[in-house]
Amino acid sequence: MKTIKFSLIIATLLILVSCAGNGNDFDATGSFEATEIIVSSQANGKILQLNVQEGQQVQANEIVGQIDSTQLYFQKMNLLSNAQGVRAQRPNIHEQTAAIEQQIQTLQRERTRTQNLIAANAANQKQLDDINSQIDVLQKQLSAQTSTLQKSSANISAQSSALQIQVAQLDDLLEKSTIKSPISGVVLNKYAEAGELAGTGTPLFKVADVDNMFLRAYITNDQLSKIKLNHSVTVRVDEGGGKMKSYPGTISWISDKAEFTPKTIQTKNERANLVYAVKIAVKNDGFLKIGMYGEVVF
Repeated sequence: MKTIKFSLIIATLLILVSCAGNGNDFDATGSFEATEIIVSSQANGKILQLNVQEGQQVQANEIVGQIDSTQLYFQKMNLLSNAQGVRAQRPNIHEQTAAIEQQIQTLQRERTRTQNLIAANAANQKQLDDINSQIDVLQKQLSAQTSTLQKSSANISAQSSALQIQVAQLDDLLEKSTIKSPISGVVLNKYAEAGELAGTGTPLFKVADVDNMFLRAYITNDQLSKIKLNHSVTVRVDEGGGKMKSYPGTISWISDKAEFTPKTIQTKNERANLVYAVKIAVKNDGFLKIGMYGEVVF
């Protein structure tokens, strides 16, 4: 009988020790997330190439595909040709006014000679007045012609600038015809294939930054006072074989609203059940996966 009682005591102690060992030694739990971007087509046309596969690692700004841009290229060549033709029409103001300027200079020399002759009583005032009148007429003609040529040149410059703007717009469209990954990460899903027609906004693939993960966890109202932004915490995940793997983490976001909150909070117990979402930034060593379960220790 004593032996049976002793055995029961030992069994009870083992159960208690086992229960104590399995106690929750973490402050919050959650699952891992990553920054995910759906890359969409920025151009209209046939997909010539889309060299990505699900699970593939891509780098930021890496070219992964191409949308047919032949017609855009032809439009650009046409605009460049038109712009060249417009610029060729720009008048050379100096050359087109050179004849009048030469006449004015000749009359100015004649006026000086006439003034000298008048001083020597070898010419009369009427000759000088006639020369001054001719110079005034030529100067007015020069001013009018220069103004006309300047307006024509300005108009041609405006036309050329407008064409250059259109060329720049086509350059932008040509650039957008090249498919690039906006971030470094892993391709999660592929939505299109080479040979399909794409329009602006057509989803092509989804990429996620798995190097920098976030654990979205939930804490109670009482735990809010224990944490703050940029606070360092420990994140643990199941490594297998009953072992936990630890990572340093940093609290990067704390929700300012409680989730699952009843519309009318009547009792103290209901207030105690409020939870707040937090995000903990964790540097991934390749082991963490999206959706993986994790624990947080403050």
